[in-house]
Amino acid sequence: MATVTIGISTLDEVGKRVEAAFRGEPQGEHISFETMELLWKVLTPKNWELLKVMTGAGPMSIREASRRVGRDVKAVHGDIHVLLKAGMLVRTDDGRVAFPYDAIHVDFMVTKAA
Repeated sequence: MATVTIGISTLDEVGKRVEAAFRGEPQGEHISFETMELLWKVLTPKNWELLKVMTGAGPMSIREASRRVGRDVKAVHGDIHVLLKAGMLVRTDDGRVAFPYDAIHVDFMVTKAA
């Protein structure tokens, strides 16, 4: 089962994961956002809903994704493009879109403001 970890990471933290991967240390799949605000901007409740129905489902048309979430095709089209631009979805050679993971792990910590 392919699981992706979505979280908040600085460029330095991402760089350290890349260096470790080059040394042959398994890092797993990660989608990182630089700030919590950016994560919430991309992962709106409607975008989370799309990811949930696409998780483990394989490639599908935007029309099929719309049907699965019970929303207008035009609105889902816009949300799909936000997720594509953020690197969370991929487009297949035949024009469909996919979330290529079977599970999502969310990992971030909120601490007291400085």
